[in-house]
Amino acid sequence: QVRLVESGGGLVQPGGSLRLSCAASGSIFGISTMGWYRQAPGKERELDAIITANGLTDYADSVKGRFTISRDNAFRMEFLQMSSLKPEDTAVYYCNGHLKQFGSTGWSDYWGQGTLVTVSS
Repeated sequence: QVRLVESGGGLVQPGGSLRLSCAASGSIFGISTMGWYRQAPGKERELDAIITANGLTDYADSVKGRFTISRDNAFRMEFLQMSSLKPEDTAVYYCNGHLKQFGSTGWSDYWGQGTLVTVSS
């Protein structure tokens, strides 16, 4: 069984910073692309940042220059360093991993349970 578990959410003032972490565990053969998504109340889930297995990254325009995605392949973790946070960044943030389990025939997307980030004074 595969699990992705996020941590690091919380309350932060506008202009502040937070670092989210995501740990993948279970019977994992390999992880290709990993990403961070957000879902604000009443809105669709949307992509903030992705990172490939060899470290190539891409960001939504709304977070470019403020958020940095990274990963540690040895420990099967990914991170999202968020700075210059704005109230509109308030959302539940989800970790995503495109991975293959031992014994499976293909690659699938897995999601964490989400961690709430609230940006407010």
